[in-house]
Amino acid sequence: MDLLKSMMVAASGLKAQSGRMRIIAENIANADSTATKPGGDPYRRKIPTFQDSLDRSLGTETVQLGRPVLDNSDFQMKYMPGHPAADANGYVKMPNVNGLVEAMDMKEAQRSYEANLNLIQASRRMISQTIDILKR
Repeated sequence: MDLLKSMMVAASGLKAQSGRMRIIAENIANADSTATKPGGDPYRRKIPTFQDSLDRSLGTETVQLGRPVLDNSDFQMKYMPGHPAADANGYVKMPNVNGLVEAMDMKEAQRSYEANLNLIQASRRMISQTIDILKR
């Protein structure tokens, strides 16, 4: 695979990881949101997905962010009798977002983003050095 193709594949990885971080940030932002009416469901955690796609112009496969999938795990129940979304027993459904899981996912996405960025930088250096060698 030539260096330009590797840079394009890494660029698709950057875009996919950026989208993944956006979804994780949305989960974190909605971690404390509740339903607007009693018995309603609060925010449901989204799980990012990826899919490969064939880039015909490059002749290689790249990665892209797929449609996020909703996490079907149970909502947390919190006793808050005065809350407008509380049921008859005083419990409020809280989102199924775990801050620790989201922080770990964010760190993993950040590391993947950095790895793709490092690949692009290394490829650029190699191209530059090749051009310098050819000038001699």
